[in-house]
Amino acid sequence: MEITLRLEEEKDHRLVEELTREAFWNVYFPGCNEHLLVHNLRKTSEFIKQLDFVAIHNNEIVGNIVYVEAKIKDNDKEHSVLTFGPISVLPEYENKGIGGKLINHTIKLSKEMGYKAIIIYGDPEYYKRFEFKESKKYSITNKDKKYPAALLVLELYSNALNGINGVFDEGSIYEIDETELEKFEMGFYKKPKEVKKSQEKFMEIASKYL
Repeated sequence: MEITLRLEEEKDHRLVEELTREAFWNVYFPGCNEHLLVHNLRKTSEFIKQLDFVAIHNNEIVGNIVYVEAKIKDNDKEHSVLTFGPISVLPEYENKGIGGKLINHTIKLSKEMGYKAIIIYGDPEYYKRFEFKESKKYSITNKDKKYPAALLVLELYSNALNGINGVFDEGSIYEIDETELEKFEMGFYKKPKEVKKSQEKFMEIASKYL
């Protein structure tokens, strides 16, 4: 399958939001909020346009990845890092390497841009193939000073985080207002909200601490 990557353009915004909604609908909970998240992240100062890529197959957008700048807070010091997500692939194109292509391409660019690390919340079994490691290895916690199993770190060059530890803080930009989501949803065609097995797996991963 031939997949090309390019930067997202303004004309792509609605298509990417629709794609994101399709990719995440009923995956983590009945319905989803990731399409609103993408919509909102683009408006923030933390959003990084140079890392906002779409995947194209037969002139159709089938995947997308977005990045923002986040912080490691170590007492009175702050260190800039990257976080990505949502990363979206249309359901019919899943398991074809598209997500991996988006991740590998943007990891390479992140290194070239001089960032120290990428820190995400994700499935350890999936992201270890990209050499992400448990945050506990780096003494990097969540805001509650805990080590979630899903909090993962990728150093972008050898020993990039030497002497750096503390609290991973992505700010408030990933928070979703339910009233805003309800209003935003009215602009999309109606889809049934359902309980799926994937939601059990998500809860299991999200509730595990090291």
